[in-house]
Amino acid sequence: MFDHFVWSVVVVPPLFVLVAYLCAGRLDPWRGAVVLAWSAAGAAFASTANLLVFALKAIAELPAVAGLFDWSHHTVALDTGHVPWVSWLSLVLLAGAVAAAGRVWWRHRRVLRAAGELAGLPSHEGVLVLADAAPLAYAVPGRPGVVVVTTGMRAALTAEQYAALLAHERAHLAGRHHRLIRLAAMSGAAHPALRWVARQVDYLVERAADERAAVEVGSRRTVARAIGAAALAVGDSAGRPGAPVPVASAVARAGDVPRRVGALLRPAGTLRARYLAILPAALAVGSIIWTGEAVYDLHELLRAARVTAR
Repeated sequence: MFDHFVWSVVVVPPLFVLVAYLCAGRLDPWRGAVVLAWSAAGAAFASTANLLVFALKAIAELPAVAGLFDWSHHTVALDTGHVPWVSWLSLVLLAGAVAAAGRVWWRHRRVLRAAGELAGLPSHEGVLVLADAAPLAYAVPGRPGVVVVTTGMRAALTAEQYAALLAHERAHLAGRHHRLIRLAAMSGAAHPALRWVARQVDYLVERAADERAAVEVGSRRTVARAIGAAALAVGDSAGRPGAPVPVASAVARAGDVPRRVGALLRPAGTLRARYLAILPAALAVGSIIWTGEAVYDLHELLRAARVTAR
């Protein structure tokens, strides 16, 4: 069974990061975000499921448990006798992965609840303007969703840039981007190697919203200028108190802004390497299938241990 642990827990997640690095820049932003988020979730699921299998094996090795279910704990322990640490290490890693993923889920739900309280306030055509000097703009998912903009952000943008910002935020709402962000973040919490993939999904989601906004306003350059102006406004106001950090905001991390602006100042790509989307998906599916075999192997091991005990 040890080979299942090595492949799904040790090998696949870092390999997935390499595949994601090769694919992300060559895929349409929206397709890339969807493929990487769901494939990372598949890889994280396989890794966590393998940890669960080995954690159950650790529990099955206990004499008291073996006596309760009438199987030989020696037979169970012997399967990974050359690496006796793997089962108990898996139990510790499983607890850490579940706790980390739970914290991410709770944090996202808390932010959505805090931001969702604003959705009940009167808005004009789905836009809620708050009297706040801190320059902020973000999308609050819901039915319907609402775009929240502070007066500080409104004052930092021209009319054209403001229209581009609203188009960007509406793209977040229409694409339900917060779900992809949460899915990728939970995957990164479940396995540390996938955290880079989660950050890449964040960037691709912003890029997807940029491209949709460029189509809506009819100018890639205007959207690029809006991103730059909004980023400068946020940078100038760093340290001021403001609203809760949104799940899907208008402005990504400062390090991503130059990449986004540079992408918008280039002509829209016409040729996309769509076939590359197969690579991360295939890696995730393969790891899940291999995990299924680990579950089967554990079942067979316990059957053999029961026969040995008789």
